[in-house]
Amino acid sequence: MNRRFGELRSIALSVALMISGPVMANDSDPRPRDVGIAPGIYPAGEHNAITDVAGVKVGHVSLIEDGNVRTGVTAIVPHGGNIFQDKVPAGFAQGNGFGKMMGTTQVIELGELETPVVLTNTLSVPEAAAGVIEWTLQQVGNEDVRSVNAVVGETNDGRINNIRLRAVRPEHAIAAIDSASSGPVAEGSVGAGMGTVSFGWKGGIGTSSRVLPANDGGFTVGVLVQTNYGGELHIMGVPVNAETLSSRVASGATQTSPDGSVMIIIATDAPLSDRNLERLASRAFLGIARTGSAMPNGSGDYALAFSTANSVRRTPARREQTTLVEDWPNGLMTPLFQAVVEATEEAVYNALFKASAVQGVNGDAFAELPVPVVLDLLDRHGVISP
Repeated sequence: MNRRFGELRSIALSVALMISGPVMANDSDPRPRDVGIAPGIYPAGEHNAITDVAGVKVGHVSLIEDGNVRTGVTAIVPHGGNIFQDKVPAGFAQGNGFGKMMGTTQVIELGELETPVVLTNTLSVPEAAAGVIEWTLQQVGNEDVRSVNAVVGETNDGRINNIRLRAVRPEHAIAAIDSASSGPVAEGSVGAGMGTVSFGWKGGIGTSSRVLPANDGGFTVGVLVQTNYGGELHIMGVPVNAETLSSRVASGATQTSPDGSVMIIIATDAPLSDRNLERLASRAFLGIARTGSAMPNGSGDYALAFSTANSVRRTPARREQTTLVEDWPNGLMTPLFQAVVEATEEAVYNALFKASAVQGVNGDAFAELPVPVVLDLLDRHGVISP
């Protein structure tokens, strides 16, 4: 470990201790599934999170400073080994392209991921990427590495965060990666979702998973979203707006345009090729559509999917072999497509339900979704399961 990285790591760990975790997460509201809102036909995994895919870890760093800074970083780590050496196959899909996702051209070209995926705000992509690169270079076994393809996505949190301050630094990305863990994932106003807005309400980070039955492979599909987009909010097909909510409650939402962005990160343990991972990623936008988005002109809608299956991992030995690699067949992909649509839809609901109100730059405040009122509305429409 060189001196510079040692200093960054020390700073990062101090940062993580101070500001990572569910700093603003609204734990007083339930997750939708806990109260009978369970879209789709497949069951969720143990934690109903992307971390239900074995080996996947998630870490957050949330930045709150005075009345100006409300932003952060979220890191998704595909496995606990050296990701650069043991690359994972990956696929990328773009809905509307009004946004930034650094590193995707190499993912498209080579069909693989060699770093953790980091999410942050629009103007902090370079700093977050610098942290990912520094972290990767310092991993044991990477002493001779001279090129790193850092994958960093973003949404614009400038309605709540003073984004021009560019408060995110490389050490925050390092801290998010270092603090990543398996198990339950903090959702809502946390990490890269600290300053985001969805459908006029406070948005944030959400995650969900699906487990396929044994006769469909028994695989797990996990999704994590950074929600900062709009449209006509629907939950389980029910419109949630000023007409369906009481005017008093609906007035808590801030009028916003449908423009905005969403980042969707998908993990699975199914042994998929990068081609079928791209197909899987493209289906995630159907889950976004179910929530009421038309992916308008001003939105940045991006999805990246990767497989953690050992049988398809791009290890140094396999990169020099001519033997065939396992590939789940096209004809058996439909259950995986269904699973990713369901998990994406539920991840968005989780982000909305768990986000807490945040007052940000210029005194502007974005209220949290009025969950009790929404539950009453959904109950009257008969979409809440026992």
